[in-house]
Amino acid sequence: MTREDAALLSRVESLLADPAHARHPLHQALEALYHHHLEEKARLERLVSISDGYQRLAVENQQSARQGYDKIRRRQEKLSRISDGYQQLMREHNLALARDSTHDSLTGLPNRRMVNEHLKQEAQRATRHAAPYTLAILDIDHFKRINDRHGHEIGDRVLVAIARVMQGELREYDLCARWGGEEFLLLLAETRLEEARTILTRLLRRLAAVSIEVGDTTLSITASAGLSEHRAGEDPLDDTLQRADQALLQAKQSGRNRCCITPTRG
Repeated sequence: MTREDAALLSRVESLLADPAHARHPLHQALEALYHHHLEEKARLERLVSISDGYQRLAVENQQSARQGYDKIRRRQEKLSRISDGYQQLMREHNLALARDSTHDSLTGLPNRRMVNEHLKQEAQRATRHAAPYTLAILDIDHFKRINDRHGHEIGDRVLVAIARVMQGELREYDLCARWGGEEFLLLLAETRLEEARTILTRLLRRLAAVSIEVGDTTLSITASAGLSEHRAGEDPLDDTLQRADQALLQAKQSGRNRCCITPTRG
C-alpha cells in the first residue's frame, strides 16, 4: 500500500468516526464501501501470501530437483568411472591371458603353442614361395647339474640370461621360443643351412661369454644346438624338427658347446 492510499483510508476512517457525519446520506454507503475495501485488501493479501508460498515451494522444488539431478549425475559419473575401470581391467586381464597362452612366463619368450602356429604358417609360405627356413634346437649344457648344485632359482636365472642373449643376437624376423625345460627352438626364416650354422656358431660363442654370479663363484654357461633345413613337402614338426633333434644329440655326444647339422638331402 502506498503512502497516499494509507492517508486516504485514514481520512475515510476519521470521517466515518466523526459523529457530525453520522446522519449524512452517504455515510452508510461510504462505510459499506470502506469495509468492502478492507475485505478485498485482506483477500488480496491472502492471495499474495498464497502466491508467495507457491513461488517459494516452486523454488524449493526446483532447487531440490536440481540437487537430486546433480546427485544422480555424480552417481552416474562415478558408476561410469567404475565401469570404465572395470572394462580396462578386463581388457588388461584378457591381454594378459592371451599373452600367457602364447608366451613363457619365466623368460617372456614365445612358448610351444605359439611356435606350432608359426611353423604351420612358415611351412605354408615355404610351399607357396619356395622360401627356405631352418630350425634349430638349442639345449643348455649340464643344466640338471646346475639345478642340483645351485638350486632352481639359479637355474631360472640361467634360462632368463640365455633368453636375453638370444633375443639380442637374432634377427627381427627370426623366432626364438622356449621349447620346454632347458631347450629352446629357433626358427630362422629365409635362411639356408650353412647360413644358419654361422648364426648359431656366433650365438653359442656369445652364450659362452655369459656368466652368472653365485655367491663367491661365477657360473659359466655353454649350450649345444642341432640344425635342420626344412625340405619341400615335409612336416616341420615330424620331419624337420626330428632331424634337428638328431643333430642336437650328435652335438651332445661330440663334446657339447657346439652346433651340428643334418644334411639338406639324405
